[in-house]
Amino acid sequence: MASSSSLTTTPAGPFQTWLLERLDALLSEELRRSPPSELVRNRVLAGSSCLLLLLGLIALVSFPSLTLRIVLALYCLSYASVLVLLRRVKSHLLPAFVVCTTALVCSQVLLYFLRDTPYFGIHAGLMLQPALAVYLLGARRGIFVALVLASMALGFPLYYTQLGAGAFSPPDELFWPYYICASFSFVSAWGLGSLHSSGLSKAQRTLEHTLQELRDSESQLFSVFESTDDLVFSLDAEGRLLTCNSAAKQTYLMRFGREPIVGNPYFPESAPELHTIWKVRLAKGLAGQRQRYEEEHDLEGSRHTFDIRVNPVRGSEGRITGVTVFARNITAVRKEAELRLGEVYRTLVDVSRQAGMAEIATGILHNVGNTLNSVNVSTHLMIDKLRESRLPGLARLSSLLQERSGELGSFLTQDPQGKLLPSYVSALSGQLQQEQAFLAKEMRSLSDSVDHIKSVISMQQKHARTTGAVEEVYLPQLIDEALRLHAVSFERLGIRIEREYAGVTPLLIDKHRLLQILVNLLSNARDALIASGHQDKKLIIGIRPAPEGNRLLLQVTDNGIGIAPENAQRMFTQGFTTKKQGHGFGLHISALAATEMGGQLTCSSPGPGQGATFALALPTAPPTGS
Repeated sequence: MASSSSLTTTPAGPFQTWLLERLDALLSEELRRSPPSELVRNRVLAGSSCLLLLLGLIALVSFPSLTLRIVLALYCLSYASVLVLLRRVKSHLLPAFVVCTTALVCSQVLLYFLRDTPYFGIHAGLMLQPALAVYLLGARRGIFVALVLASMALGFPLYYTQLGAGAFSPPDELFWPYYICASFSFVSAWGLGSLHSSGLSKAQRTLEHTLQELRDSESQLFSVFESTDDLVFSLDAEGRLLTCNSAAKQTYLMRFGREPIVGNPYFPESAPELHTIWKVRLAKGLAGQRQRYEEEHDLEGSRHTFDIRVNPVRGSEGRITGVTVFARNITAVRKEAELRLGEVYRTLVDVSRQAGMAEIATGILHNVGNTLNSVNVSTHLMIDKLRESRLPGLARLSSLLQERSGELGSFLTQDPQGKLLPSYVSALSGQLQQEQAFLAKEMRSLSDSVDHIKSVISMQQKHARTTGAVEEVYLPQLIDEALRLHAVSFERLGIRIEREYAGVTPLLIDKHRLLQILVNLLSNARDALIASGHQDKKLIIGIRPAPEGNRLLLQVTDNGIGIAPENAQRMFTQGFTTKKQGHGFGLHISALAATEMGGQLTCSSPGPGQGATFALALPTAPPTGS
């Protein structure tokens, strides 16, 4: 793989700088503002004019011939005029034409006076003229200088042979090859100079085009940097500033009271804390690590927060040469976010309050609804019993006795109907006593249901302020209370209840909240047994110590429709239900109540149609803070 090359420039030394300044002083303002390649040519034109003028002055002093001195004086005057033109013209062509023409004419005049030296090709100075003409005038204009010199090279032997110039006549076998070679050399010098000039011009145009594209890209990139409000600046490996945008300058001015200077350390020694922090960050960046920070700075008496990113910068060979820093002032964004967060928090509090109110209302409705089912059943039974009551027979007996009050003795002893009255009164009395006992029993059940409704409502009212009252509860007794609320429906549905109590100890717990859970579990078990269609509907209620040792485990097991495996983990989710008429609140509220009491409510099932078990683990002592 070929190695990549890069264009490098060698810094000019003091002498070179001085020389370039002297040459630029000889040029007009327009020539000094020329593109780099043309500026070099203008400097060469000025320098060559000075050297040729100096050469002419030396020759003017050296030659004794008056004629040659006159020619050399004109020569020097011509090059002096070139220097004058360079200070005034806008294009180099006229001075370059004067230089080439003067050199050409002067060389011919000197050859005429030095004709006794016949070897035209050995005059190396003439070889410079085609190359100089190509460089100064261009290939197309310089061809005329080369052709004139080539023609003179071929014409000079004719001048000697035909005109008999001078007394010297070179040998015939050596004369023509020398001058043919010289003519060819002049044309070849032009050709080589033309090729070199064309290649150099093309390379120079490519370079200038590339530089222009780089300038355009740099200008676009700089405009992007300048158009952003973010702080953008670059540092070298020593922490010195390479470039920065206006936002960075303005912030730097506000922070340190002066603008940053390119080439100086960006973080001054006057801020040692920043200098130390950024020294570490610069080291991480040079190690190839991207970084992001959030900092606060005091700017003109106010606190500002900045989101800062530090990214490594890689050179052409992949080596990290510095870092670029992007910093965004997020003070306003942070304040707006805090305001929005406050609004969201207030909204969330309102929504949570409403959700809590809705959950309380749902809990009340669900638990009261369960109890109202029992109230409704008891009420209908009492109405049916009253509709079938024997109390009207007592009224008819009273009317009959009043009708026969005058002959009551003979009516009871002699009348066949009267003789039946004692047995009828006895049977009626027994029936009325049974009705009274049944109604009294239903009234007690109705009263218990109403008391449970009152306790549920009272508990939910206290829920927002404090937990329910903790009292000693004997669990089997509380289970019997919950069963009484469902006793009528269980009896009518033929549900057989089995009790398996072991290791029962009193609990210190919220009685009404636990009663609420038991009512819900029994209600769900009843619905599961009804939906199963089994003839032998069985409900097992078990109490035993939990494996943990400090808990009591209450289990409600039925042989109803069971629970599908995919639904087992969702049974306590709010709104989830497998019942057609269900709402999905009862088990969710029961699970929350169990957790609040320090317990846990779980369920398990072998599968659909195989029943289910709900297990309530309760602490033997109330949780801390209850």
